[in-house]
Formats: sequence, C-alpha cells, structure tokens
Amino acid sequence: MTIAYFDCFSGIAGDMILGALLDLGVDETVLKKELKKLPLTGYDMKVKKIKSNHITATDVTVIVTEDQHHRSLSDINDIINRSSLKPQVKNLSQNIFYNLGKAEARIHNVDIEEVHFHEVGAVDSIVDIVGSVIGVTLLSIDTIICSPLPLGHGFVSCEHGLLPLPAPATVELLKGIPVYTVERNQETVTPTGAAVITTLA
Repeated sequence: MTIAYFDCFSGIAGDMILGALLDLGVDETVLKKELKKLPLTGYDMKVKKIKSNHITATDVTVIVTEDQHHRSLSDINDIINRSSLKPQVKNLSQNIFYNLGKAEARIHNVDIEEVHFHEVGAVDSIVDIVGSVIGVTLLSIDTIICSPLPLGHGFVSCEHGLLPLPAPATVELLKGIPVYTVERNQETVTPTGAAVITTLA
C-alpha cells in the first residue's frame, strides 16, 4: 500500500498540491499530456524550481491566455466527461467539484446547479483539481493522510467583493477537519486546496 502524507505547515492550495506531486516523482511531460485530454483551451502551465527560506520546492503556475466564462457544475462535469481521462480520474475530479459546489451552494443559499464557479471554475482551478487527481493516480497512491491545516486571517478580494479569511467556502469545506490559527495575514488554505484535500484524504 502506498500512503502519501501531506504536511501542510504552510497551508494548501491547488498549485501547491501539483508542485508537491511533481516533487514526489510525477513526470511533468506526462502530467501535461494527460491534462491535454481535457477539452479545455486558453491556458499554459509553467513549472520551475524555486527556493524559499533555503528550501527547494517546485512552483506551478497556471497562466490563463484566453478570457474564461463562468461555469456551472454541469459545465465542468461535461468538460471532464468529454475527456479521454481514466474513469477513476474523472470520478475523483467530479467528486471534488461536487464538494466545492455544495459548499458554495450552502453559503449562497442556492441550489448546487445555480452555483456559478467564478474564480474556482476558471481554467486554472480545473487544471489544479484534475491535475492533482492525475498526479495521485500516476503515483499509485492508495491512501492520503493530511496534517491539521493552518488558517491565516485578513481579507481577500474576489468576485463577491472583500471577504474575510479563511474564505466562507473554505470554512464550509473544513467543518469537522482539524485546523489551527496562525498569525499570518494571508490566505493559507484556498477553497480549491480545501476541496481537494478533504475529498481525497
């Protein structure tokens, strides 16, 4: 059995998960080839080695190259279903988006199909979520275990205006999950990161 332990001392986000999986041995070329199975355009994924406090890490940035429209859960499921990805990758990716949609629906008090994924539904988050599942699958990881998550504070500017941190969707996703507060005036756990890790771990 292969177990992956996520030590989220610095938080978690979709791009951080991709970087960690690449560091664990996922081949960048294979990951990009798999992502091209999605009927999705208008993005480029840049991968580079960086140093932070003398520690080397892999930094992943999804660059949006075309305007992206808002998408519903059905739109995202359709993109995933029309891909030639493995059934396991499709199912897990759709489960993550469902959990994210459920959290957003509760916050906005609307039906899940009325949720419009703004930032979260943009191409970069689709790449982060589906790419994370592809990476976990490529590494044949059977079980994922995650440390308690550190929550920063402050505010973030988004489609809905100025929101407190952690963002409402993040709080909803982290119900019942071990967390702790850190004195950092920034977003340490994003909705995408929270959705991925709470679905997979």
